[in-house]
Parts: sequence; structure tokens; C-alpha cells
Amino acid sequence: MAVSARVCTASGQEMRITEGSQLVFGRGPEVDLAVAAGRGLSRRAGIVTAMAAGAWITNISRTHALYVEGEGYRIRLPRLEDGGEPAGGWLLHSGTALVGSRAMLDEGFPLEVTVTGQRAADGTADDAQPDGEGTILPLYLDPMTKLFLVALLWCRPWLLDPSATTPLPRTPEIARGALEVTGAYHELERFETDAEFRDLLAARVAEHIKVLRRKISERGLAGQDVRLSDEVAVRILIEHGVITSTDLSRLADPVWRSRQEDLWWTEA
Repeated sequence: MAVSARVCTASGQEMRITEGSQLVFGRGPEVDLAVAAGRGLSRRAGIVTAMAAGAWITNISRTHALYVEGEGYRIRLPRLEDGGEPAGGWLLHSGTALVGSRAMLDEGFPLEVTVTGQRAADGTADDAQPDGEGTILPLYLDPMTKLFLVALLWCRPWLLDPSATTPLPRTPEIARGALEVTGAYHELERFETDAEFRDLLAARVAEHIKVLRRKISERGLAGQDVRLSDEVAVRILIEHGVITSTDLSRLADPVWRSRQEDLWWTEA
């Protein structure tokens, strides 16, 4: 039974999202769930993503604060970074949390986000303390991005081999893996015989690897004097739960693979 999340407004409107999917909420019309709130909430305020570990809640506003509240805590989520990505967020493993602007919480009209499915049903308790393990993630990668696929293929050997003795793939191998995962078999022969094409795809992967290293450094996941070799970077991504063994199942998920195909070969 996969993890899912239920998001309810104070007026009783309810939406459910399944693992691997996300919901955008805010005051504006261009969201999945419109919230009747004052100007303390942005038109595009936040995202709730259902993932294997629970519900990941992020603030996507550059101008307004967003809060998550539960028993004994109220967390202020960081605003959107200049690069257009959430700087962090709250991972709700199980149970229910209240989400909204300060006024929404103070006046009793928040969103309710509830984790359902296996995580909530297996008796696992989430004490949801701000310093609790796995509650505030320093780095999150959206599964519906090319960057996530590159990170997953980069980490795959050590997810399959916890002893970390299997060599990690280099950029051409990751590029070939992306062709296989996205079903671009008609390009595989060209990849093997056309050096220019192979170098082009490898360079695209190298740019994603560079972004991953930058994110690791910006989040302070490695010491200032630590060289982010492939081995160090992959170990950090795995140990901090950015990429997990559960994510390997995506490689056999036709819906996720189709989305990746669109990202890699259809969109500019």
C-alpha cells in the first residue's frame, strides 16, 4: 500500500495525492487547490509532495512566509531561493499537520495535510520535533525532474550494493542509462557509434552533476575542505536520504518513465 496524502481546506474541500505526485496550493487560480485566505498567503504559496517517507511540504513564495504546525511545534518554512527552488521544507512522516500563513493558523482556518497509506497504518509514530531525525530535510529533489534521474542513476550502484564496492558510473554511463530508462532505444546505436552525440549527452549529464555538487555545498552537507568527489557526493546523497533504495522502483514505473521521456526528449 503506497503512501498518499490528503489535503483539506477549512471550508471542507479535499484533494488526495498519491506517492510521486504533488499538489500546488495558494490564493491564485493557477493552482491545484485554491485557498480562501487573505493577502498573507501568496497566489502560489506551497507544494505538498507525496513520497515514500511521507508528505514533503515546501514554500514556493518569494515574498510570504508559510508555516507548518503540529502538536508542540510551529515551523516557519524558508522562502523560495533566487534559483527558483525551495531552500528546504518539512517532511511529515505520518499523522496530520496544519499548514498556512500565520493568520490562517491563528484564526483557525489552516490547510490540513494528512499522511495516509502504509506509513500511517503501520503504527509508526512521528513525534515531529524540529530537530527530529528525518523531519527537516536539508536537500530535496523533485522526482519529476531530469536532475532526479541523474542523481538516481549516479547513486544506483551503491543503493544496490550497500558495501559501496561497486564502481560508480561516469557521465557517459549515466547518459546511456537515461536513454534506457526513457525508452530511447532508437538512439542507443547512435550513442555507441556517434562520438559527437555521445559527448553531447554526457556534457548534459555533467551539468546536472555540477548542480548536484553545488546543492550539496550550499546546504552545508560537506565540510568546507572536503573535496566532492563522485564517491563523497553519492555517499552524502544516500546518507541524507536525498536518494533512497525505495526510489529504485521508479525505474520500473511506466508513468514516471514516460514523464522523464517528455523531460529529456520532448521539452526544450
